Amino acid sequence: MYNVSTPEKSATVSVGLFPNPSLLDIWVEAHNTLGKVESEHLKEEANWFVKTNPPSDVRVISERTFPTSLLINWAHPIEEVYVKLTYEIRFCPSGSQNWTYVPLVDTAKGIQCLRLQNLQPDTVYDTQVRCKSALEGGYWSNWSTNATERTPEDRPRSKPDLWKIITVDESTARQVWFICKDPVLSNGRIIRFDIKIQDHMDRVKKRSGELESIPVNRSKADPSPSQQKITILKQISLDDKKSVEVYVTAVNSVGKSPEASLVITEKANELPTVKDLKVQRNGGQLCLEWKPPARPVSEYVVEWVSGSPIDWVSGSQMDWQREQASTTNTVIKGSLEKFVSYTVSVYPLYSGVTGKPASKEAFLEEGVPLKGPAVKLKGKPGCNEAELVWNEIPQHSRRGFITNYTIFYTSGTKTHNITVPANTTSYTLKSLSRSTKYDTWVIASTIRGSKRGFNHSFTTLKYGTGEIEGIVVGVCLSFLFVVLLTMLLCINKKDVIEDNFWPRIPNPGESTIGNWSPDYPLKTETPKENCLSGISVLDVDVCDGKCWPEDDKASLPLKKDKYLSEEHSSGIGGSSCMSSPCQSVSDSDEGGDMADTTASTIQTLSSQPQQDIFSRSESTQPLLDSEENPDMLLQEGSRQSQHFSRQPSFTHTAGNEDSADPADFNQLEMEQQVLEPLDFCPLEEETTPTDGQSADGLPAALVSSYMPQLGGYRPQ
Repeated sequence: MYNVSTPEKSATVSVGLFPNPSLLDIWVEAHNTLGKVESEHLKEEANWFVKTNPPSDVRVISERTFPTSLLINWAHPIEEVYVKLTYEIRFCPSGSQNWTYVPLVDTAKGIQCLRLQNLQPDTVYDTQVRCKSALEGGYWSNWSTNATERTPEDRPRSKPDLWKIITVDESTARQVWFICKDPVLSNGRIIRFDIKIQDHMDRVKKRSGELESIPVNRSKADPSPSQQKITILKQISLDDKKSVEVYVTAVNSVGKSPEASLVITEKANELPTVKDLKVQRNGGQLCLEWKPPARPVSEYVVEWVSGSPIDWVSGSQMDWQREQASTTNTVIKGSLEKFVSYTVSVYPLYSGVTGKPASKEAFLEEGVPLKGPAVKLKGKPGCNEAELVWNEIPQHSRRGFITNYTIFYTSGTKTHNITVPANTTSYTLKSLSRSTKYDTWVIASTIRGSKRGFNHSFTTLKYGTGEIEGIVVGVCLSFLFVVLLTMLLCINKKDVIEDNFWPRIPNPGESTIGNWSPDYPLKTETPKENCLSGISVLDVDVCDGKCWPEDDKASLPLKKDKYLSEEHSSGIGGSSCMSSPCQSVSDSDEGGDMADTTASTIQTLSSQPQQDIFSRSESTQPLLDSEENPDMLLQEGSRQSQHFSRQPSFTHTAGNEDSADPADFNQLEMEQQVLEPLDFCPLEEETTPTDGQSADGLPAALVSSYMPQLGGYRPQ
């Protein structure tokens, strides 16, 4: 009997020499202070209880002529004379945990090699072996260590996964990239792709397109087909009105794959798309659901790309998978990242012809944006408003769907905020204060949180756009209106302005003071030819006062005062300083004395007598000093009389009447006007008067009147 005690649940019993083929009885007893208890007894042959070591020296052999099989060899862990063993073999592609077990009936006998069948060519497999006693029951040994080997290459058995990327640039042509993944059953390392692009019209005419080889560099360390890289085959510019067919085959060291084809139709003739596409998050996956189009399809292509499809060329993540025609919902099987925006599209395929896609944007998981929008001012601020603009946050920084933007702006201690929709990238702030500094910023929000952007400061204007111009224009128009109004007033009130600023100076030439004599008309008549019969100027010595009688000397001062007073009498509104002494002679009752006291006489002989008319002066000229102060004129006349000297004598005979020149007459008239007042002296007349003379010895024609002053003052 062999026994061993242990507090554990397992124990090893050393028996020295293995008791083969003895019958063994094995049981377990449990002891405590109250007693002991025994388990059931196992009574089997000794080989039934044996657990051997795993098989040793396991090897896998690859044979080039058998691309779908591997040969496995191993060694027995114990000699068959002691224990007869049976084996179990399992294998799987390297890196996978999905083991495939070889049926026990194929390994029941004590063999040491086996050929694995129906393997994938050019695939690395891990193989393990274990063993146990051939008797019924017993214990399996542990699995042997992995034995790894790659199967030989074979010709590709599936088509390459051909796809395309189409972008529209500013021109009318479409930019098309043809891309593909290695065949799922590539059966080896792909060394090149053969591509042929054929115009649809050429195919109708049975013309063969040119075949082009695209070499690729693959290594045996490349990942499995499910993780293979995407290969860009070719880029072309395709007009909207053209359609092409593309054919691609993959080539490895053994042979070519079946041909894959794709048709790009005219833009106007694109086939219908799927309906009601929905993309939802569920259990860390993106689930898609759609309704099929009315036209039967051959399969669907589900595409997802981070950013836009063209961004994939610069390194963005992109992939696609194919679904059967009966599928209306699926799960994206590719590797997706959290907080990354994906554009998910579903393309229906009609026997290789692509239809229009249906697209949605989705996130596997959303978060807080990495940065906020940068706000700036568009143009210049106004006096009461300012337009703010900001750019959308880049997709790689959004980390979720933007739900809204919140605009904050502050002046001083007061802060205002405005919330706008997520599709808004500009906003005009209104009701701002003039000439005030504002700080503003924008916050972008997702369902997980918000992120604030940078601050931007601006100052509103004191005057708005056009206000200064309006003020200037208003002032100019007002000034112009005032000028025009002033001009109109000046035109309407021309006489008043002239009277106030440029008073009229009376024209002495228009004065009628010289026409008061009743012997002459109001209007001076122009002398006619031969109207002057003769002019005589008599030189009379009046300075000798000894010839005057005593009575006349006594009355002489009185007469002189009388005559001077009459000479300087004034009419209404006019001066009489230039009035003719004829009036005084004609009105005086002392006609005989006048002939005795006259110092000089101007006689005018006229062919036709003129009618005597009296007229008042219409001149508005102010009174002269001599008119306002006649006494001063009288005194001046007395002084002149004291210094009177003999005047020269001018005589114009009657014999020259016919040749009388009006210029001579005017000269004589001017000389008459400038004559100084005459003093009166007694005349010494010894001759006897004739019939043609008066009693005083003067001609009769000179007694009646003096030559009137036909002209007045000359214009200034």
